[in-house]
Amino acid sequence: MRKEPLLTAVPPAPVASLGELYAIAFDQAQKAAQRYGALATQPDERLLPVRAVFSVLSARERERCDSLSAACLAACGKRPDGFDLRWPPIDLVAAAEIADIGNSSLSTPYAAWALAARQRQRAFVFWTYVIALAENPQVRLTAENMAREALSDGNRWRRERRRAWRAERKTATGEMAASDESASAALLESLLLRDIVAWSQGLTPAQRDQLQAMDPSRLPANFLTPSDQAGIEPASGDHETIKRRALRRAEQLSNIYLEEADSADDQASMELAQKLAAQSIMRLAGLRNVAEASALR
Repeated sequence: MRKEPLLTAVPPAPVASLGELYAIAFDQAQKAAQRYGALATQPDERLLPVRAVFSVLSARERERCDSLSAACLAACGKRPDGFDLRWPPIDLVAAAEIADIGNSSLSTPYAAWALAARQRQRAFVFWTYVIALAENPQVRLTAENMAREALSDGNRWRRERRRAWRAERKTATGEMAASDESASAALLESLLLRDIVAWSQGLTPAQRDQLQAMDPSRLPANFLTPSDQAGIEPASGDHETIKRRALRRAEQLSNIYLEEADSADDQASMELAQKLAAQSIMRLAGLRNVAEASALR
């Protein structure tokens, strides 16, 4: 869970005119439409579960752009103009959060709707600041309407987020009943090692050496299952399937160790979980580097 405030900066000065207000709102909506649209059209198979969500979000932001453009033309006699900006508009769709979704093999509709809800919550907080600072009554009134719109959209996206959470929980419950692959960190480490060994067979010797160095040998003995110690069974699936599965399992393990560090009851458990999380994150980065390098061959 993110601990930083919703807004990393506040408006540095009052918005002086309606033209400036519409230019700020248009810039923010346009950036959101572009960033959501990029994820909606990205061909990466990891984003398949969330493309439809980002298509909806991108369309809503484009609709907002059109509405703002028409309103600005009616009120100011011109379309929103970047030359009216006196300071860079605050970014409401954080680049780091977009990267989290785009780079993750665990991206879900719930995470996408949660991102959208945060964006509209940021917008509400932003327009609240604008209202508080405004000296122009027209600016204040228009910003109030924008704040109400942000609240309405935020409520809408939170409803979608709840629906997605229920659906994902139902799916996860079914998968846990049907499969033992969601069990423990120890089992995931064992399965990941098998995937790494199988994945390495289709790589160059240098890449194979790099990949096979990413094993669980630095983990405590209790994290190695008997099958790991006795020998490694081959993983099933074609090369691409094994690679994607290995990346997904490596990311799952990083999340597990981070969650264990957050919920640890004592200092020793927290330090162990933090150590495992750090190792797992470095391993995930290494696996992604190998995956990118092998894709360029």
